[in-house]
Amino acid sequence: MALTLYGAILSPFVRKIRIQLAEQAIPHEHVIVAPLRQPEWYFDISPLGRIPAIQDGELKLADSAVIAQYLQDTYGGASLYGETPAEAARVRWLEKYADYELAPWATFTVFAQRILEPLKGNQTDEQAVARALEEYLPPLLDYLDGELGGKAFFLGDRMSLADIAVTSQLINMAHVGELIDEDRWPCLSSLLARMTARSSLSSLLPAEHQLIAKLNSH
Repeated sequence: MALTLYGAILSPFVRKIRIQLAEQAIPHEHVIVAPLRQPEWYFDISPLGRIPAIQDGELKLADSAVIAQYLQDTYGGASLYGETPAEAARVRWLEKYADYELAPWATFTVFAQRILEPLKGNQTDEQAVARALEEYLPPLLDYLDGELGGKAFFLGDRMSLADIAVTSQLINMAHVGELIDEDRWPCLSSLLARMTARSSLSSLLPAEHQLIAKLNSH
């Protein structure tokens, strides 16, 4: 059985794995599974029903960070975790920061309120969006901009999973019209532009934009 990735294309965690698969030229099949609408069989692969998940032969894995490490160890060529234990630890820290600190505000608040809540027939809570944009996200973005420190990527001139994870969250904000202020966060703004120019990501965005337009038309 070929490696199969399960998940929805607008999930930043699925996007993270799709970019990795493209960067490392790993053959795979992608099966769309939407969050909150998972078929019963999916819980055998992802016990909590979360996306992404993968199946590789008999192996079933959920959680994007676990999947990313498995793909690197099993299929990856050039390391997306740097070249030293210190670099690998830094990459994992920044990936965790993106997944657990950025995501609650960038994806689960701003993106969810602007895209997902209207689909459920609910009004967008613009106060929650404003709090995320004005109160909670700025210090997180300040930290990440400082960690870049004018470098092309978090590891200097070498792209890593840290860049993929952070960018994947920023794209969800961009999808709902919230771009990074290039005057306040110039390094993050440059990182986003640099990453979206890579074929591993640019090849994914047209389908994402089409889906966003379709969702907004409802």
